[in-house]
Amino acid sequence: MLNGMNAAGAVAGTLSNLARPLGATGSPVGASADGGAVVAAGPTPFADLLSDAVGQVSQLEGSARAAVDGLMTGSGVDVHQALIATQKASMAFELALAVRNKAVQAYQQVMGMQF
Repeated sequence: MLNGMNAAGAVAGTLSNLARPLGATGSPVGASADGGAVVAAGPTPFADLLSDAVGQVSQLEGSARAAVDGLMTGSGVDVHQALIATQKASMAFELALAVRNKAVQAYQQVMGMQF
């Protein structure tokens, strides 16, 4: 398993970085302890966020495969652990697929615009 993170949390945590407000320089803005705005060091490229999310999905699928293999060989993996691992991998894949479909749909809409 991915250090106790659930599949939706793993992918959604990466994708939630996209929803942060941007400052004047294009960097994510946060709040400091005194209430002022603090601009982060630099923006994370969208491609890096997507590759991290795909990597996390791949890692969850690998842990699910290992759990099922452990269950089949009888090496101390509980049925519940194997089912939870496969469910996490399935949810992460479905979320990644939904994000991909939305990105393709947005691209097609932009390409269909007339200037």
